[in-house]
Amino acid sequence: MSTILVTGASRGIGLATALAFARAGHKVAGAMRNPAAAPELARAAAAERLAVSVFTMDVDDDASVKEAVQRVEAELGPIEVLINNAGIERTGSVEEMPVSDFRDVMETNCFGAIRCIQAVLPGMRARRSGCIANVTSISGKLASSPFGAYSASKFALEAVSECLAQEVKPFGIRVCVVEPGIIDTDMARDISGASDVSAYPNQRRMAGFFAAALKQPTAPGVVADKLIEIAEGGSWQFRHPVGPSAAPFMQWRAALSDEAWVEWGALDDEAWYARVKADFGIDARPDAG
Repeated sequence: MSTILVTGASRGIGLATALAFARAGHKVAGAMRNPAAAPELARAAAAERLAVSVFTMDVDDDASVKEAVQRVEAELGPIEVLINNAGIERTGSVEEMPVSDFRDVMETNCFGAIRCIQAVLPGMRARRSGCIANVTSISGKLASSPFGAYSASKFALEAVSECLAQEVKPFGIRVCVVEPGIIDTDMARDISGASDVSAYPNQRRMAGFFAAALKQPTAPGVVADKLIEIAEGGSWQFRHPVGPSAAPFMQWRAALSDEAWVEWGALDDEAWYARVKADFGIDARPDAG
């Protein structure tokens, strides 16, 4: 039995992960910004009599992270596995998105993870063991509009993770990135319903892409299962694409030159929809039904 800290445990992948680790027999600290507004984890844990404790943590705040980690370790014991899952998204063109939105996304998705890493690492290093899994995204390996801010934050977290893995391996600490594709979460549903008030077509087109992909949804539990496999299995593998769309999307991007990738995103509507249909078998047109 290990003590697992899962950030962003209020919903989606974080919620599924916290419950999955508890069902596997671990002690779980489910961290979230406002537990009173998100009672689902506590209710599910109580119904199943799972070893889940809910902690208040705002990953955007240094003091909140430090205090929460101290409370977790005081109540549950040393944190042996950190799942950095907390994240937000903002979609929009680079021109039209307020700089404040860029800052918000980077603050939570990248700096928030760094805060948690810095809080748990001294203990892991002293014990010469531990596992840190940073939930990034396929958007941490490929960037397409309207995900400029989100991709920037995930690219950054992947870079930090690569550096961190090199630093802490001599101390017996494993670091990896988990890269989900399109998973059926509130975030993905929000993207699929995004409004089209823009000088650029990319947000509307990607909303259609997500809506079509979610007709055959992949549950968050797929990511949770991978995280348990990583934590319990002892593998030093660094990169873990997750979900049926993840590896194919990244392989497709890797097969294109940078110029071809830009050209794909810059196609006119009719050509773009035709390419998506040809490459992925997805009809992303708004009237596809």
